[in-house]
Amino acid sequence: FSYWAEFRLTLMRSECHLYREAFTGALIHLWLASKSSLSIKMVSLVPTLSSTISRLNLFPKPSFHYTLRALTTLQLQHKKRSPIRSPLNSSFNRMSANLSFSNFNYPKPRNENPAIMDDDLVVLGIETSCDDTAAAVVRSNGEILSQVVSSQADLLARYGGVAPKMAEEAHSQVIDQVVQEALDKANLTETDLSAVAVTIGPGLSLCLRVGVQKARKIAGSCNLPIVGVHHMEAHALVARLFERELQFPFMALLISGGHNLLILARDLGQYIQLGTTIDDAIGEAYDKTAKWLGLDLRRSGGPAIEELAREGDAESVKFSVPMKQHKDCNFSYAGLKTQVRLAIESKNINAEIPISSASSQDRSSRADIAASFQRVAVLHLEERCERAIGWALKIDPSIKYLVVSGGVASNQYVRSRLNQVVMKNDLQLVCPPPSLCTDNGVMVAWTGIEHFRVGRFDPPPPANEPEDTVLDLRPRWPLGEEYAEGRSEARSLRRARIHPSLTSLIQASLQQQS
Repeated sequence: FSYWAEFRLTLMRSECHLYREAFTGALIHLWLASKSSLSIKMVSLVPTLSSTISRLNLFPKPSFHYTLRALTTLQLQHKKRSPIRSPLNSSFNRMSANLSFSNFNYPKPRNENPAIMDDDLVVLGIETSCDDTAAAVVRSNGEILSQVVSSQADLLARYGGVAPKMAEEAHSQVIDQVVQEALDKANLTETDLSAVAVTIGPGLSLCLRVGVQKARKIAGSCNLPIVGVHHMEAHALVARLFERELQFPFMALLISGGHNLLILARDLGQYIQLGTTIDDAIGEAYDKTAKWLGLDLRRSGGPAIEELAREGDAESVKFSVPMKQHKDCNFSYAGLKTQVRLAIESKNINAEIPISSASSQDRSSRADIAASFQRVAVLHLEERCERAIGWALKIDPSIKYLVVSGGVASNQYVRSRLNQVVMKNDLQLVCPPPSLCTDNGVMVAWTGIEHFRVGRFDPPPPANEPEDTVLDLRPRWPLGEEYAEGRSEARSLRRARIHPSLTSLIQASLQQQS
């Protein structure tokens, strides 16, 4: 208590945010140290500390009810459910919390033993990073209780791509309905949940805000912990929900409309970036090519291109493979997009005429371009993956799997070509089901469960949190630290205003603890 008196005096004299975090850690560890033998003095101490901090307006007032509940048990209103062992074979894990929205501070080591039955967790996942509004409820034993996705396909077709402001408005119109439908399909209410997980980045800021505000509203009103999720990590980790033998370390190729990423996943939250896109991602190239060819964008560009390409000759148009001169694992699709646009112009293809109304000769020309584009686009993936596998095996020879996920991973041509690459290197290809390759709430909920198990979560936000609260959104958020030997001479044009990577945040917090 003498330490508390001294600390309280220091806190009253300072507005530095570091004291907030120090106090948070001290408060949590005070409760952890006390365990079950809580004295009356310690019980009365929490409201006293909380009210003092609240008066200083440093951060929202902690909930005594939540803190006590987290220390005694975290079965969180699921006594009626029988515990089932997780497919990841995770034992009980210590829980801690921090009071900033940086969800990955103060991580705890694995395989410790608090009074937490993590196999009985039920988590709601919310995803609004781009153009899909998604929610799902997942149990920590791997059971998917519900999954709901509201697509903005009509908007995509109308605007020829994602219009951030329109996408935000569409999210706002359906988010309540999507979340409620996910709960209804799971036969649960908000109070039955153990936690809420939500994507906080990377993505479009306007869209991310809608999901985060909804998640915080639920967590605040029902006194639930909240887990901020990295969108690309969720794409990688959802494979562990279905492949029980997929343990760290493994490689992952994450391919979508906004990202191309090759990573070595050494552990949860510990990633090495082997390669990334320096301009446009493969999904962006697919979408633009589909638009220029007059295809139906309500299905997204990937499936439309894949279907039309079956009718064409993949060798008929000679597109060059990007970045042949750069011996690294980075990606570039901007140049290939330009080649495709020029080829379309040379064939006098009018994108205003939909493929369904094109003449047979016009359709044949479009099919040849689609097939040639797809061959070169995927060949670029193959070459980069081949080199990345060599780098990854040099770092960790125990790697057995390559996970391929993200929206483009639902393309069967992509899967078949990459499967040949991994077979040559005695690895195994792991792809989530196509419905979980595109953006979805299941991957967010599952990633939330994985981090929740090791204590990376936030306590409930205030129940009456103002709508104009400044949120920690991370629209440009790298997943891992760049592999030193793989740095490319090619310069990315997207370096400004990038948030520190998830891996660096976790490493920094681990160093703080040691």
